[in-house]
Amino acid sequence: MRYHFKIHKEKKGFWGNCIELKGCVSQGKTLQELKKNLKEALDLYLDEPEDSTVIFPLPKRNILKHGIISIQVDPKIALAFLIRRERLLKKWTQKETAGQLGIPLYSYQKLENAKTANPEWKTLTKLLKIFPDLNLKLAA
Repeated sequence: MRYHFKIHKEKKGFWGNCIELKGCVSQGKTLQELKKNLKEALDLYLDEPEDSTVIFPLPKRNILKHGIISIQVDPKIALAFLIRRERLLKKWTQKETAGQLGIPLYSYQKLENAKTANPEWKTLTKLLKIFPDLNLKLAA
């Protein structure tokens, strides 16, 4: 999953802002430092706490314009984000979602946590049944 950033040059460096995520910005003295800082800002922005109800937009398709770069989201953060997003779009609680999957609540909560999201194939197939719009390719 890649989000797009508009890059701005200043006298003493660069700064960038995410096109899809308002408020996701960073700066750097060099372009290389800026890219590193934008990745860190993006991962922190999307790695929401478990009780968050914010539904962030998915990234746009490829934006090919001068001065725009794309930054890859950490795959574990992307997976947890996508699962949480699908649940929130259905307006389900974590407990309701765990029930739909037939797993304990604590097991489901691990799926929405980037540090612990590592589902087995069996769990992934269950997720795809209850969330048919879940696009796992975005997490890769």
